Order: sequence, then structure tokens, then C-alpha cells
Amino acid sequence: MNDNARVQRCILALEDGTFFLGRPFGAKGTRTGEVVFNTSMMGYQEILTDPSYCGQIVAMTYPHVGNYGVNADDVESVRPQVAGFVARELSRLASNHRAARTLDEYLGENGIIGIQEVDTRALTRKLRADGAMRGVLSTEIDDPPECVRLARESPGMEGADLVQGVAPKDASQWTTGLDHCFYPSRIPVPSPPPTPGGRNRSSPIGNRQSPISNPQVVAIDCGMKRNILRHLISAGCSVTVAPPTWSAARILERKPDGLFVSNGPGDPAAVSYGIEMLRGLVGKIPVFGICLGHQLLGLALGAETFKLKFGHRGANHPVKNLATGRVEITSQNHGFVVDPQSLKSAGGVATHVSLNDQTLEGFVHRDWPLMAVQYHPEASPGPHDATYLFDLFVAMMATRRPPTPEQMSAAQNQR
Repeated sequence: MNDNARVQRCILALEDGTFFLGRPFGAKGTRTGEVVFNTSMMGYQEILTDPSYCGQIVAMTYPHVGNYGVNADDVESVRPQVAGFVARELSRLASNHRAARTLDEYLGENGIIGIQEVDTRALTRKLRADGAMRGVLSTEIDDPPECVRLARESPGMEGADLVQGVAPKDASQWTTGLDHCFYPSRIPVPSPPPTPGGRNRSSPIGNRQSPISNPQVVAIDCGMKRNILRHLISAGCSVTVAPPTWSAARILERKPDGLFVSNGPGDPAAVSYGIEMLRGLVGKIPVFGICLGHQLLGLALGAETFKLKFGHRGANHPVKNLATGRVEITSQNHGFVVDPQSLKSAGGVATHVSLNDQTLEGFVHRDWPLMAVQYHPEASPGPHDATYLFDLFVAMMATRRPPTPEQMSAAQNQR
């Protein structure tokens, strides 16, 4: 029996005084964080390692986790990023030929506290009714009122710059792509006028046709999932990963064909250095942002953001593409959104909207080569309905114009 098994009780306490008792797994200790829920039915390993969950205690609504264990391939960063993990039932066995260890072992090795045998349905109903809350997860404090006190004294998510804790300090190159059978077909796009002395813009990339031969992309890593980088490589891009503290001048010195801005944790309004950097780039090079990148681009244009009551976290969120009228089932993980009215006055044009609560899920700029979506087109976990957006980014780098409704429709038809 390991040391964790000797600890018989774990407490999850919320700032409103509610607490849940359960059995611990993973590591021992006490952690604080914002308590949120995720509605995915699988993909717990990708969720655990998504840097966007930094500072959050994640509760899974699906009642059974851990059944297929953990492997070295399905991680989205170097280690688990969550502050804690909540499950109804933890599988004691890892039944999969790819599993290298159990979920219990994995969390224990990485210092993440887990709690099981919690009524996650009741917890989720509370968070939906009252909103995401600060919480405490502890195996060492056996006093619920004390845990509630610690939750109330812990920092909130609004005003928190958590990007600094997950972003890289230096630049690097990424070269690994996706299995081709996993990736959608390329879409035809108009060829731009020839550029004297420029790169060939019509040669094939692998077994797909790209409108730019080996477009050079600087990917700003605010807590980026690895599957984003795999998609960029499989779309034919050469990718330099850069920290969000780089200046606009430093990025322009590299003369990239395009800029990508990633997902990440915390309050976007607190990432002032990233917003300032983007203000010096929008309108000068094509830009594609997702999740936190979507919010930072909105702020850079002059729009405002606000915090949702309980956020969007799961792999089954319906989003309507306003250009085509089609519905995409998307993977999402965010607690803040861009205000659509302030975006409209800043030159943004809405392209996608949530069918759950009508919040903004995507936009382009009316004049500049800029597009952004609030969800995760790279999935992991989740459906692949929105992978066409990587095609549109490559097309935008070729045309240096925002995607048209016709291009969006062609991309969806051929994904």
C-alpha cells in the first residue's frame, strides 16, 4: 500500500461554505484554485495537461475516469497543469495497451491532488447556479470550516496573470505534425500576385497542396497545447514558438508570413504585455488567435472582455458559423469572453456564436488579415469539426486578407 492510500479522507471546500468529503488519490497536501467543471466524456489526460487550466480545480461531470490510464503521447504539455482534480469514481485498473501508469500514479508523481467519491452532479449544479468559485482541496486539513476560510482568502481569477507561470522563457522550433489520415484536405484559395524575390507560393506540402510553400509562422505561446503546433505543421507551416513577452519589433524582424496566438490561463486583461505586443502587429501581418489569443486580439483592437458565470469547458459545445449557417461541435475551455458590441466598434466582424448562451465565439477584422475563435479547433480532446480554420489561416497568409464567407464555406465542405 502506498502512502496516499493511508490517507482516508479529502476535503473540497468552496468559498460559499459548501464542502464535499471524498477519498484522495494522487498527491497529498493542500491546494487552492477556481473550481470549474468539464463536460467531456473522455480525454482526462489532455485536460489535465492543458495549461489553460493553470490555477483551477477541475471537476469531471462524466462519472468514471482513469479507466484507460496515462501514456506518454496524449499529453498537451510537459506535466499536469491543474491545481486539483475531482472525480465521481476513479478506476483502479488502467486497461489499455498504451497505458504506462495509472491516473493515480501519474498525479502522485506530479504533485496533483485528486479527490474521488464526490457527488460531481451536485457540485456541477451548484457551480452552474452560483458560478465558478474559489476552492480548497486538502488531504491534510481535516476541518471543513478552516478549508472554507482558506478558500475565501485565496486569490480570485479576475485580474490574475497566470500566463507568466506557463509560458516559455525562450524561443524554440517545433517540427512534429499529425498523422495525415487524421487531418482534413486542403482547400483551394486564390493565388496572390507574385512577389519579386519571394518564396514560391504554389508548391505542394507533403501530400497536400498549400497556397504558400512553407509559410513561416511565429506562434506566441501563452500556454499552448501541443496539438495546436501539430496542426500548424501538418498545414505546411514552419513554426517558431515564442514567449508572449517578445516585442512587436522583435517578431517583425523575423519577417514571418503569419502570427499565431495561443490559448492560455487567467484573465486576458491582465496580460498587458501581450496586448501591447499585438497592438504593434495587427494590420501588419496575418494573425490567427484561439481562446486566450482570441481575447487578447479583441483587447488589442480596443474591445472589452468580461468573465462568464461558470465558463465553457467540454468537448461538445455547439457553435454556429454565421458565414455558412452550419453548426460545429467544438472543444472549449475558457472563463472570459470578448464583448461583441465593443468589438464591433473596434472593427471586428462576428463569425461564430455559441448556441448555448449566444456569446461571441469568433471574429475577423473587416479590413485586416486577422481572425480569431474562442474555442479549440485543434481539439484533443474533442471533435474535429473546426480544423478547417488552420486551412483558412494558411489561405489568409497567402492573400493577406481576412477570410471571406465563400472561403469559410469551401473549407467546411472539404474538411
